[in-house]
Amino acid sequence: MSTTKNYAGIPDEFAKLETSKIVLIPVPYDGTSTWGKGADKGPQAFLEASENMETYDIETDTEVFKQGIYLAPAITQNSSPEAMVAEVHKTTKDFIKRNKFVTLFGGEHSVSIGAIRAFNELYDNLTVIQIDAHADLREEYMGSKCNHACAMYEASQNTNLIQVGIRSMDVLEKTVMDEDKTFFAHQMVQDEYWLDNVIDLCTENVFITFDLDGLDPSILPSTGTPEPGGLFWYETMDFLKRVFAECNVVGFDIMELCPNPNDKSSDFLAAKLYYKMLSYKFEGEDAEEEYDNTYTAKTGKGGVNKFDLDDDED
Repeated sequence: MSTTKNYAGIPDEFAKLETSKIVLIPVPYDGTSTWGKGADKGPQAFLEASENMETYDIETDTEVFKQGIYLAPAITQNSSPEAMVAEVHKTTKDFIKRNKFVTLFGGEHSVSIGAIRAFNELYDNLTVIQIDAHADLREEYMGSKCNHACAMYEASQNTNLIQVGIRSMDVLEKTVMDEDKTFFAHQMVQDEYWLDNVIDLCTENVFITFDLDGLDPSILPSTGTPEPGGLFWYETMDFLKRVFAECNVVGFDIMELCPNPNDKSSDFLAAKLYYKMLSYKFEGEDAEEEYDNTYTAKTGKGGVNKFDLDDDED
């Protein structure tokens, strides 16, 4: 895929690695999906849609691109699921150590394994909020622990995993799932306090992994395994705004866009979703302020890292 252009066509002055607070890593990988193919085309479709998006956010009255968004070279390692996960892990970790707010756009959900592994190694008390139609809790699937169906297994063992919007799973996944931290879609529609309950379960630092099939297919049909009964736009925005306002979100990813060349609406929704999440994260911060993820106690905007920012070791 081409990553020669700046994200969303923003001016060069806001797209330099040295001065950008935000890093966007595209991962066009679709090596283990088992039904609808095309997630490897997702990052390019997302970037093309982003170039046609207004960069002023009405709700927050901000232009978050002025915080600086560096579009990293795409991770194209596809020799095996394990090799891809290892490359995502290394690249993500390297950018976190450079004191960036790291985001990723996939690609199928197995990409998140490497990203979450990196964040968990560098941030204490990590909560992973998974927005998804599927539990993704198989320990192994089709001969690999790095399959899209296993995307959250490692997180379930090593982080505080909170699952939101789940409405499809294998019965064996119940043996791994913590149902006290699982918000099933059919229960959420009858529970006006589910959002508060998610917030209450969060720990010090939060990583959000957003599988686009968590949304209802009536608003986003272009995904590999669409499931009826998903989240809608404004309830999703209400949820994300609360999470960013009340929790210390240290990074996020968006996965599983399978673009349809005859319908660009899903591509544009994904582009808008990404930009809204950044707008919520950096609302209230001046573009000139240096982003420092070690100042949690003072600002609530960063995270307490397990590493010294001057340490260049892996």
